[in-house]
Amino acid sequence: MQRASEKDSGYRDGDSGVKYLMRGPRIDWGVILLKPGQSLGGHYHEEVEETFYVDRGRGAFVVNGERYAAEEGDVFRLEPTDRHDIINDSDQPLKLVFIKCPYLPKDKVDV
Repeated sequence: MQRASEKDSGYRDGDSGVKYLMRGPRIDWGVILLKPGQSLGGHYHEEVEETFYVDRGRGAFVVNGERYAAEEGDVFRLEPTDRHDIINDSDQPLKLVFIKCPYLPKDKVDV
């Protein structure tokens, strides 16, 4: 068994961005906090499938050039090679939970 607490980890960019809660051996998962106007940054994975759950707020997913509105309770599952970005186009924080499988920490290509 493995246990983690969100309060024990920091966001990649200080007060926002990606926060990994568990890494490996088979999955990565954590949370993302985007402040108004922020985006995750366009990228894709060659082998990793990624799922996002919108926990709080609203924003937009851009997947393979198509824009999709995202609001609390929505789930997005992306296949490997799906080019994607998440944009907080609202005036409130956007918080998401993400799961990546399999665990391949170097399987990210920025676009």
